[in-house]
Amino acid sequence: MAAGFDPPRRFPADVAPPVSSSFVDYLSRTAPELLPGRRPLPPGMAAEGLMHATTVVAITFDGGVLMAGDRRATAGHMIANREIEKVYAADMYSLVGMAGTAGIGLEVIRLFQVELEHYEKIEGAMLSLDGKANRLATMIRNNLAAAMQGLAVVPLFAGFDLDAQEPGKAGRIFSFDVVGGVYEETDYEGIGSGSLFAKSSLKKLFKRGQTAEEAIRIAVEALYDAADDDTATGGPDTIRKIYPVVMTATAEGAQRVPNEQVAEIARSVIAARTVD
Repeated sequence: MAAGFDPPRRFPADVAPPVSSSFVDYLSRTAPELLPGRRPLPPGMAAEGLMHATTVVAITFDGGVLMAGDRRATAGHMIANREIEKVYAADMYSLVGMAGTAGIGLEVIRLFQVELEHYEKIEGAMLSLDGKANRLATMIRNNLAAAMQGLAVVPLFAGFDLDAQEPGKAGRIFSFDVVGGVYEETDYEGIGSGSLFAKSSLKKLFKRGQTAEEAIRIAVEALYDAADDDTATGGPDTIRKIYPVVMTATAEGAQRVPNEQVAEIARSVIAARTVD
C-alpha cells in the first residue's frame, strides 16, 4: 500500500480541498461546466432535430433482474439510428437504461458509472442499491433546467441487492421522473414512448418466480409489442441482424445476454406471430 494512505483508501488529510466521495459534487465545485445540466443554453426549446431514444423495460425474476432496450433512435419523424444501445451496466451489480435526448442520456450514464466507481475507490465500499438510485436521482434533478428546454432524460435503474434478506427476491427496479423523483417499482417497469404498450404486454406475460430465460422472452415480446404500435420503437430487424440489448443482474454480477440468444428468441417470437 502506498505510504500516506490509510486502509479505507482515503486521501491523506493534508490534501486540500478534501476529495468528496461524490464525483458529481467534485465536478460541481471544480469544473461545473463539464456537467450536462450546468451548460448554458440559448433561450427557447433546444431539442428540435436531436436524437431521442426509447424504449426500455425492466423485469424481476427468481434470483435477479433484467433490463432490455430496443435499438432505434429518432429525430422528429426520421429514424436517426438503428443500432443505438440504451442499456448498460452501471457497476458490477446494477443496470441503467435511458429514454429521452440520446446524447445527454448517454453522457449521464457514463457520468453515473464514474460516480459509482469513484465512490467505491474513495470509500473502499460499494454504495447500497438505494444509495445508487438516490445518486442517479440527484443527477437527473441537476439536469432540470435543460429538461425544461426539451433536453430531458429519464433513466431506468435496476440491480441485484446484496443486502436482500431473500436472494431469490433480490432484483429491484427504480423509475424516475424528469424532476429527479425516484420510485421503487414492483415486478416490472418501462420507460419511453413505447412503454405504454410494453407494460401492457408485461402485465399479461409476467409471473413471479419465473426463470431468467422466461424473463428474456417476456422482455423481447414486450419490446416487439411496443414496436408494433409505437413508431419510435424499433422491432427485431432480421435482415440487418439488429436485436434488443438485454442484460441481467444477479449474484454473479451484471452480464449481457449474448446477441445470438436474443436473436433466437426474437425469431421464435416472430414465427409464433406470423400469419400463414
